[in-house]
Amino acid sequence: MASMREIKRRKSSITSIQQITKAMKLVSTVKLQKSRSRAEQSKPYFSHMYETVRSMLAKSGNIDHPYLRPGVSSKKAVIVVTSNRGLAGGYNVNVTKLITAGWMNKEDLYIYAVGNKGKDILARRGYEIREDYSAAIENPEFRDAREICDKVLKSFADGEIGEIYVAYTVFKNTVVHEPRLLKLLPVEFDESELSREEKLTPMNYEPEEEAALDIIIPKYITSILYGALVEASASENGARMQAMDSATSNADDIIEALALQYNRARQGSITQELTEIIAGAEALN
Repeated sequence: MASMREIKRRKSSITSIQQITKAMKLVSTVKLQKSRSRAEQSKPYFSHMYETVRSMLAKSGNIDHPYLRPGVSSKKAVIVVTSNRGLAGGYNVNVTKLITAGWMNKEDLYIYAVGNKGKDILARRGYEIREDYSAAIENPEFRDAREICDKVLKSFADGEIGEIYVAYTVFKNTVVHEPRLLKLLPVEFDESELSREEKLTPMNYEPEEEAALDIIIPKYITSILYGALVEASASENGARMQAMDSATSNADDIIEALALQYNRARQGSITQELTEIIAGAEALN
């Protein structure tokens, strides 16, 4: 059995760690309130943007445009949105599992990393990190999404990559966060989802198709990316708040167990001392 000094030292250490986890939980709670508000306010717009562009292109027929042509390259760009810090449970690992699951050939992937944790995990596994935008996840702004969009769209138009994906975490609520891999280009749609009337209704562009799509597609990509950044930020803070709450509760259990162990050791020490005193008194008699 450990000595009382060792038990006391460990209890003091656990108590110090618990104070840190409590503080981190409070910080994450405050950050979550702000990021959740942004995510909930922006989600309807980005969801409708995604569905509207898919529906529009489904009704447009075959359009010859650099952003809509099937990629000639087998390379795929994956924008991976994780966090810059750990202590968030399985948040970062769950996102990277979308990439490392095995259905994508590692040699064909270019990783555009948003978040140091995802970048480090994928780099250790041998994935090529094409660009690093980790600073963008600290306080997501629309201009950050536009910068990423401009970079990947240029590579797509130049034929360097044939497909564009974004891997991020969808914010459902405070305790539910869903990792998701979303294909951005080429835009996929199911014509069977269109009604007969929609199929017969032609899609007219004003100005011409190419000029309109030059505006619509970058705005579509940027909007989806910004929505992903905002939702990922809220999910990160929610995951960290949960992880720190669990750590604080576990620390309570450990401290309680150590207190019981300390009392037993103390009781045993007192009993031993009394036994020695009584034995010594009897020896004198």
